[in-house]
Amino acid sequence: MPDEIQERAGVPVLVCDPAGPPVATLEDALDLIGAVFLGAEAVAVPVDRLDPRFFTLGTRVAGEIMQKFATYRLRLAVVGDISRHLAESSALRALVRESDTSGHVWFVPDLDGLDARLRALATK
Repeated sequence: MPDEIQERAGVPVLVCDPAGPPVATLEDALDLIGAVFLGAEAVAVPVDRLDPRFFTLGTRVAGEIMQKFATYRLRLAVVGDISRHLAESSALRALVRESDTSGHVWFVPDLDGLDARLRALATK
């Protein structure tokens, strides 16, 4: 499946193909942000599409990508199991906790989890 805009819980979301190109640089993130302007309000990126450096906070990859989405006021959902990465880094655990409350970046286990977050946001 190519990256495609899907309506999820009433919100247009660019759902990225798990087999698509990796998101490893700020330029890769900007490519996704550009695609969002076709009508999506959020981007759902599978964990497997993210470069492993995303989960090593010292590389600053996660911070740069997350900041770019926040700057454009777009929601980024990291979709999939990150438990292995969380087990290796207390800093990442703290980032995920804080991000999940901020509203711009969410870490969800699957697309159903994203739908639940979007529905909860709509009822606020």
